[in-house]
Amino acid sequence: MVQTSRRTTLSSPTFVRQLARLTGVEPAAPRQSPTERLGQWLDWTHAIALAAALDAPPAGTGETSTTDDAEAECAAVRAALQTAIADDPAFSSTEVGADAALDSAFFRQRYLALQRTMDARIGRLRGRLRERLAAAGGESARLAAVDAALERALARREQSLLAAVPGLLDARFAQARQNDAGAGDRDTDGDGGPTATPAAQLEAFRRDMRGLLLAELDARLQPVEGLLAALRPREPGHHAQIPA
Repeated sequence: MVQTSRRTTLSSPTFVRQLARLTGVEPAAPRQSPTERLGQWLDWTHAIALAAALDAPPAGTGETSTTDDAEAECAAVRAALQTAIADDPAFSSTEVGADAALDSAFFRQRYLALQRTMDARIGRLRGRLRERLAAAGGESARLAAVDAALERALARREQSLLAAVPGLLDARFAQARQNDAGAGDRDTDGDGGPTATPAAQLEAFRRDMRGLLLAELDARLQPVEGLLAALRPREPGHHAQIPA
């Protein structure tokens, strides 16, 4: 049983592992296949739209373009969002007295603000990559249509799940503050000094929050990486893969 849990943890995405570490709950092995789970998330209108995109005949071959600028744009968006996270006020250095006045609501609001930034920037990038695929025609155009249908179908579910993440930080923040309160009562060398300063506890919380944001960024960029891979030149005889 222990071995199964360990394998599940190691094979889980970084974002899931970060959430598991934050909550202290190990991710369980999925009981359903991705196809079965997806079927539960789609309502009938989205299912019809997705089926129509899958069944549509490939459009004629359109214009071809280099992927160099698409690669550069994706890298620029990733770098900009990484910088936005690093430079956010949640991670700015302040005096211990000012740190002591911070509460979990402040960090929750900052996390939500960064989520909105990621959603907007990545959404626009994903749309532009789909336009490139559509212009290429053939299976690439159909892949663009399928991705658009999937994004619409899963948007509400994705937003609901990700909106719950900032609230998970409340427990981690409370733990950091509790450690602050108990630090002064513990003495490791007998000279009356605390084992950790409040600033150190808060910095540990900030590291967890920063790591969670970066892991979420990677998870949000996965559809973009898939579209970018479809834009890259393929060997003759290989085609963009459309989900079955």
